[in-house]
Amino acid sequence: MFNIRKYHQNDYAIWNDFIAQAKNATFLFHRDFMEYHKDRFEDFSLLIFEDEKLRAILPANKKENAVYSHQGLTYGGLVFLSKLKAEKVEIILDEVLFFLKENQVETFYYKPIPDFYFLEGNKEIEFFLLKRGSVLEQKEMNLAVNLSTTLKISKSKMKHFRRIENLDLDIVEEQEFNPFWEKVLEPRLLEKHNTKPVHSKEEMALLQSKFPKNIKQYSAYRNDEIIAGITIFETKNVIKSQYGATSKTGEEFRALDFLFINLIHKYKRKGKHFFDMGIVGEDNESGYNNGLLNQKEELGCTVYNQDFYKMDL
Repeated sequence: MFNIRKYHQNDYAIWNDFIAQAKNATFLFHRDFMEYHKDRFEDFSLLIFEDEKLRAILPANKKENAVYSHQGLTYGGLVFLSKLKAEKVEIILDEVLFFLKENQVETFYYKPIPDFYFLEGNKEIEFFLLKRGSVLEQKEMNLAVNLSTTLKISKSKMKHFRRIENLDLDIVEEQEFNPFWEKVLEPRLLEKHNTKPVHSKEEMALLQSKFPKNIKQYSAYRNDEIIAGITIFETKNVIKSQYGATSKTGEEFRALDFLFINLIHKYKRKGKHFFDMGIVGEDNESGYNNGLLNQKEELGCTVYNQDFYKMDL
């Protein structure tokens, strides 16, 4: 009944059409997004058919003898339509695992989308994976503001916010990424962490040209000088801050907090359900960055999970 095959460029249209209808997909699974860095990953995405009808897809890449869902994306997982019942999802998972074994895959890594991205439940696969011997290899704290409830921004953050409101900071939705990348993000990452952004400004410009409704850049200016910025990824229910940084001058004025609070209120008014500020993991004894955790909680975030599963095949 089932037929599984690896993605081929001829599948571009049916893949993207399926993503547009799926209950648990975002624009990150569109081939135009997945393939901007295709030179860095060996694609191993799968299409699962039942009686020649596409039932599910799996964005994935392969590295040596392991398959990941997906190392080049913030999250991944098996994608299917809401009408697909859990019993059929279980069968599809077994078919996928059998396909992986047939292709000499030894380990399967699975990184599902955090629960708050979808109004419908999306936990079937994790249940079935655990029943088949997978292990929860890693769990990260993912901080997000629930925009559907009363905001819980700390009194100290709001006190500084009201003070900053009188300083004539301008919030601009940028048409390009160069000012933020060149004058704030890249120099600050280099100075504080000796690293670079995952995306270059050219890659972000390319992605934004393909997804103009989903990728936006907001910046804070004072006297025509950019002092902070936030790059957001917008999905149906969720706003995700992909990058956020401030200059030294911006730190003096708490410009990044000012920008975050304005955007939180903006997207609450627009009816979004969550503002995702990402994980706070760090390679230390506690496993997280305490300062980052406190900062995000003071902005009204609460803790959700980003799970990572591993299955030896």
